[in-house]
Amino acid sequence: MNTDHGGSGEARQGLFPEVAPRASGMLRLDPVHAMYWEESGSPDGIPVVFLHGGPGAGSTPTHRRFFDTRAYRIVVFDQRGAGRSTPLGELQDNTTAHLIADLETLREHLKIDRWLVFGGSWGSTLALAYAEAHPRRCLGLILRGIFLCRKSEIDWFLYGLRSIYPEAWEKLAGLLPPAEQGDLLRHYHRRLVDPDPAVHMPAARAWSVYEGSCSTLMPSPDTVAYFAGDVVALGLARIEAHYFVNEIFLPENSLLDNAGVLSGIPSIIVQGRYDMVCPIVTAHELALALPGAVYRIIPDAGHSVWEPGILSALIEATETFKRTGGFV
Repeated sequence: MNTDHGGSGEARQGLFPEVAPRASGMLRLDPVHAMYWEESGSPDGIPVVFLHGGPGAGSTPTHRRFFDTRAYRIVVFDQRGAGRSTPLGELQDNTTAHLIADLETLREHLKIDRWLVFGGSWGSTLALAYAEAHPRRCLGLILRGIFLCRKSEIDWFLYGLRSIYPEAWEKLAGLLPPAEQGDLLRHYHRRLVDPDPAVHMPAARAWSVYEGSCSTLMPSPDTVAYFAGDVVALGLARIEAHYFVNEIFLPENSLLDNAGVLSGIPSIIVQGRYDMVCPIVTAHELALALPGAVYRIIPDAGHSVWEPGILSALIEATETFKRTGGFV
């Protein structure tokens, strides 16, 4: 799940000023994968890592702008198979365990001892999985638009959204013949992994545009256009389907079941009341499993990070952590 694109001009007004990376590179992960990374902000600041959505969507320059560059050492990267990481859309050796290990590889490469972990949508999934595997490496967690990638959530995304966005769903399902529309995931996955661009690109665009169309409280042509781009569509759709088919390579409900190991890590959950892509019930369950977390429900927002209330709450979270090392 992803709505971490560049945002509209109006949304960008709440962010910190544009900043260029002061360092970047390609980190070789294995014989197949190389990972794009970049650093901006203060070399001596609070280390923070931004986890983009999807899986597979990639990062953008705007993601640096949630953080005060005078106070934070900002790390942004593209998860394997996504964005500027290579090869784009590669599924070999692409699992949640690999992504967790990649974070550790990057942390060690940058000689960071502990960092603040910031993730929305799929980024919240990966943030939780990483923090549960390496709690001592986390200064805190900023989580938005909670997605735990359970079967119920995947079924909602592929079928439940039809009750709210029937036009968008009909375009998604309409790419397939009627006989295949009862199992969208399996038949989309088969097309998305096909090596022929004439087969996988129409499926990728249809999947990605569907997600973009359902992500904002009010219609956003900018969001839909971003999701329709070839790089975003291919990385997002192919890798999302791969993870969904494989149940994110984790036992069902494991992220909630293991949430107790996060006790003592300062955490905040920011959730739009009218998030249709990742409905609020999941954030509610996570808040119950993390009784020490600050839980902010934004009453007039959907899923997108660029909803004004969500953006404001996230900036407030980074500013509060800068001052206090927590979120209260």
